Amino acid sequence: MSALAFSRAVSILVCSLGTTVALVGDAASQGSPSRPLVSEAQFEAWQTELSNWGRWGRDDELGTLNLITPAKRQAAFALVKEGVPVSLSTNTFTEKAVDVPCPAEWAMSTATLTGATDRVAYPCIHGAASTHIDSLAHTFFAGKMWNGYDSSALVTMQKGAQKNSVMPMKNGIVTRAVLYDIARLKGVPYLAPGDRIFPDDMEAWERKAGVQVGPGDALVLRWGRYGRRARLGPDDGAAGFDNSILPWLKRRDVALIVWETAGYSPQPAGDLFRNAVHNFIQAILGIHVLDRADLEALSEATASRNRWEFMLTVNPLALPNATGSPVNPIAMF
Repeated sequence: MSALAFSRAVSILVCSLGTTVALVGDAASQGSPSRPLVSEAQFEAWQTELSNWGRWGRDDELGTLNLITPAKRQAAFALVKEGVPVSLSTNTFTEKAVDVPCPAEWAMSTATLTGATDRVAYPCIHGAASTHIDSLAHTFFAGKMWNGYDSSALVTMQKGAQKNSVMPMKNGIVTRAVLYDIARLKGVPYLAPGDRIFPDDMEAWERKAGVQVGPGDALVLRWGRYGRRARLGPDDGAAGFDNSILPWLKRRDVALIVWETAGYSPQPAGDLFRNAVHNFIQAILGIHVLDRADLEALSEATASRNRWEFMLTVNPLALPNATGSPVNPIAMF
């Protein structure tokens, strides 16, 4: 089986700056259906040409988090001017919906005159029930995960992830982050399902905002998913990075990507599988993904300040052998 076929199978399993525009329903699609699609041959070639395997040694489990140096953290601290925190987390979904097929579970265990306890469970940590971070043991290409580790030997039902689990992130992530508010760039409150975000969109935002990501930074991508859900209700459509973003992400050397949804839907006929970017950046580039972030409050906080960079902290739970963890990321201004 080819790497592409394997990853396809895995994926099946598993307004201008400072301006608010009010629309009813979706804005017109921003993605151009006439723009060429990345071919399967190109996607497979990039798996070798863009790979970061071995870059930080054959035993590495951190991937691009290696780029968050003490100097990078100190520079992030210097961005804190007001001491104002903004959460990037959704409220955990405990009710089933078309876009939350596997909700989290919450129930009270006891409630007495002397105290109370409750129970929380995440049956599908990589699903849409909560904001979470993926470890590098989450996605594979042809039986290989980040840094070339053999997934069949090192990620098993019996022992979980013996390499690339969430544990290398136990000390937390603190770095400079930059919001790319593509909905605001387009002058709409949210993009439409199926809209593809291209490298030229990212660079147009950089010109408009006067800021850009660099090595060791967190890239925060907003298309307006949770604002759209609040207005129109739940559905499974999404905007997201076009597959042509992969060489751009390699050049920028970002340490972490924070986004609302992993892939765009609906997709054009003949496109790669929906999670192509998501799987590639983890397994091939070694970039951790923070998924299902709610970026509406962040969008307002940055726009009100006309300031698109900030310190970001992410603290995964210390879950041995786990492939992901719920998180409550905090932007600090």
